[in-house]
Amino acid sequence: MISPRLGCSTISLRDLPLPRALERIAEAGFAEVDLGALPGVCEHVPVPLPPEEVESISRQVRASGLRVRTVNADIGPMDDPDPAGGALAEHLRGLVALAVSVGSPAIMLPCGDYRDRRPTTDSEIRAVADTARRAADIVASEGLRLDVEAPHSMRLCHDTAGSHRLADELDGSSVGIVLDVSHVVASGGDSAEAARALADRVRHVHLRDAVPGDIHRSIGRGHVDFGGFVSALEAAGYTGHYSLELETDDVGDEQRPAEASRAGAEISRLLATTQERLRIGD
Repeated sequence: MISPRLGCSTISLRDLPLPRALERIAEAGFAEVDLGALPGVCEHVPVPLPPEEVESISRQVRASGLRVRTVNADIGPMDDPDPAGGALAEHLRGLVALAVSVGSPAIMLPCGDYRDRRPTTDSEIRAVADTARRAADIVASEGLRLDVEAPHSMRLCHDTAGSHRLADELDGSSVGIVLDVSHVVASGGDSAEAARALADRVRHVHLRDAVPGDIHRSIGRGHVDFGGFVSALEAAGYTGHYSLELETDDVGDEQRPAEASRAGAEISRLLATTQERLRIGD
């Protein structure tokens, strides 16, 4: 049985049309999803999102019976000097309309643009934080929360240290962190250490396996210590949800639904045993 705290991102089945992806996720026993709105990666939700498509996508989601945990989006450069106006804000407002329509409590954005792993400057971190704060004001006007995924091994905040710097810049704001363990390991970090370092800002968690330099591994086929990672987060007081984001290249498209089901059962068992161990004080 799938844990009620574990969902599945539609990115996991990005090769399928959205209605079919939602159907297969529900068939696997999941009760909630993250919706992918990532140009070039997962376009179940297009960016920009035309107003006339909001209701169409909402109907598809409602028909599936699945809850939406977050809308995972890339709306443009996170160092936009004026995110309250222009294309970035326009793209964001379209996704806000969708999130409200499907009952999603949050929208998540990247931690900066794609780039090589050269040193990150304080001014670059500050620019992303400023954009995130302004974006948070836009989504908060409709009662939603804004989160930023950090680290991301191919973006500005590519490692745990950079993510901690971003979290410090966001101190005092409502912006949370989405922690993807695959990016921690792909950037050479320790998953349990990242969990402890960022736990007080983490609002959502993505799960996928990885090895240094490669995030595209199925659960159990990389170097991620899921037991240590989940234990560290839970021991630090994390009570939020997890989502399988199986953007993998080690299985064929036809195998993805079964792989999501297998990973869901494995992580659900891990969550149950971790919670029981913490409950009895072991």
